[in-house]
Amino acid sequence: MKRTLLGLATATIAGLAVTAPVTLMAGPASAGGDFGPNTCLEGYVWREARTGDVVCVTPATRTQTLADNAAKASRWTSGPFGPHTCVTGYVWREAFTGDDVCVTPAVRSQAKLDNGKAADRRVSARLWISRYTVPPVDNGDGTSTSTSVDDIPRLKINGDHFNIGQVRLYIRYNTGRLYWSGTVSASAHSGYAGGSFGKKTGVFDCAAAGKAANAYAQAQDVVSGRWSPRLPVRVGCAVL
Repeated sequence: MKRTLLGLATATIAGLAVTAPVTLMAGPASAGGDFGPNTCLEGYVWREARTGDVVCVTPATRTQTLADNAAKASRWTSGPFGPHTCVTGYVWREAFTGDDVCVTPAVRSQAKLDNGKAADRRVSARLWISRYTVPPVDNGDGTSTSTSVDDIPRLKINGDHFNIGQVRLYIRYNTGRLYWSGTVSASAHSGYAGGSFGKKTGVFDCAAAGKAANAYAQAQDVVSGRWSPRLPVRVGCAVL
């Protein structure tokens, strides 16, 4: 097959969404919004065990954290670990290096768990491109319908670390001119963090050796407003 670039070619939209977090600022779990790279998935807020602690936790865990901070002086005693030795029944929380707030063993275990899951609870809006081809259509009579473009790969936009819900997808030329757009519903899938998805765009992949990308794919998490990084692609070729 031969493909040539057409600068203003119109993309063919094909396929429906293939499915796979309202971001909450520290404080009351209410409004969503984009708070930068540490934006939490819906249902999570910043822990704030100290200033700058943006590990995403449940609102209940954040409330417990603030209560433990307020009670720390009452749980310290002089002992083998200095003036901040914990009274019987309590241990250092260790949510961060040097965190000597005394909490129950269960709370310390929760802090360790939350730290381990921190990356998976952020709206990092991870995006990647895969390719697919359209197989011949079975006519039901022993024959199949195919065309000259069936073996040319098309672009599929995939993502995870989004909020559950709607995601807007765009392919734009490097000039900013829109080439294709669509929406997909991100949902939970095993093995992927947050909401994830896969969208078959119907757009032909025009990548070729020695040909630079002339466009980029990008996604926006509707709940938080957060944008994914841009992924370079090459589009706009005619199939002859």
